[in-house]
Amino acid sequence: INGLNGSAPGAISQAVECDNCTECSGCSNFTSKGKIRALLVKNILRMWRNVGVMLFIFALPVMQVILFCLAIGRDPTNLKMAIVNGEMNSTIGADCAFDPGCSFTNLSCRYLSHLNTTIVKEYYPDLDSALGAVRDGNAWGALYFTDNFTDALVARIALGRDADDETLDQSEIRVWLDMSNQQIGIMLNRDLQVAYREFAQQLLRVCDNNPKLGDVPIQFKAPIYGTNDPSFTDFVAPGVILTIVFFLAVALTSSALIIERTEGLLDRSWVAGVTPSEILFSHVVTQFVVMCGQTALVLLFMIVVFGVTNNGEIGWIVVLTILQGLCGMCFGFVISAICELERNAIQLALGSFYPTLLLSGVIWPIEGMPLVLRYVSLCLPLTLATTSLRSILARGWSIMEPDVYMGFVSTIAWIALFLIITMLVLKFKRG
Repeated sequence: INGLNGSAPGAISQAVECDNCTECSGCSNFTSKGKIRALLVKNILRMWRNVGVMLFIFALPVMQVILFCLAIGRDPTNLKMAIVNGEMNSTIGADCAFDPGCSFTNLSCRYLSHLNTTIVKEYYPDLDSALGAVRDGNAWGALYFTDNFTDALVARIALGRDADDETLDQSEIRVWLDMSNQQIGIMLNRDLQVAYREFAQQLLRVCDNNPKLGDVPIQFKAPIYGTNDPSFTDFVAPGVILTIVFFLAVALTSSALIIERTEGLLDRSWVAGVTPSEILFSHVVTQFVVMCGQTALVLLFMIVVFGVTNNGEIGWIVVLTILQGLCGMCFGFVISAICELERNAIQLALGSFYPTLLLSGVIWPIEGMPLVLRYVSLCLPLTLATTSLRSILARGWSIMEPDVYMGFVSTIAWIALFLIITMLVLKFKRG
């Protein structure tokens, strides 16, 4: 046999000679370790000669992490709100001035001053034009203050339960939101209510009253886990870390055996007396080194560069991420062993990505799924691992917690299952 595309020709040739000749003096020295060594050299040389591909393999996870951290989880900005303020006599561009002291004048302007910087205030002369701006997509919502908003609000506070319906109606801030985008609509709803609470508390404070009177009678203490201002990035990050590592590993290995089969290298290995377990082991070792480099880059950029919340032990995070990468490699070997053509392997790998992403609780809690679908989700390789990593990062739980160690158990079980399936398929096709 000539050299396998320049990869370890002597070792494989010696294996063939030993297989066909019982009197070969070198056969006694050529053990299974020698076969594995030859296979490892062959795989390493194939990767080393594809420098461009290897650079892309290491650059891809970094690029994905950077795009995720920059594009996902940040609060939207420059959200236009159409404001109609009757107290300004519908004068567009007029200065909405107010007395910052204990003065009950122009309370609508005082409230508007508490809106955060993410909201861009645009004034309209009447309610119809403001609502038209929302309908035309020029604003995300409309705010309306009546002509006697300040007087009605003061009367509402002074009269309390004796206030009539007209006073209550005139003292309300009326809001129309564009809820076609749920995230923006919910955020604006939150910001408008927070602004009113700050407005009421600040007014009570400067008038020497207890500012707690302006708050709702529900007091949120410091959260047990997380913060009072949670980030969507911190929720999604654990699943994204595992998803990137898992499917990059799938991409690494899903065509490995197919390429060898197409180039005739797999048949030469069978002739040389190499067993399916030795071929599988050699690929796992070489691809595992690459996967470890990808894992290190993903965790480095996620936790160190972009500062994703981490309250747990970094050692368990690394172990779980590497195990998920190994699980993805083994899944890729299953695809590579089953499929005869490379395009079929690519279609199967891509086809498994979207259902796994949707059902593993990466972008939405599995508690929001129908009961039957929830059980299906728990059977996927990423679901329990994502819950485990989220518990480590956000809650700081140790390996002794069931939600944590079940992720490790599930991942190891899937690795074993994928390896068994791959070996069975290889033995069946070899026979």
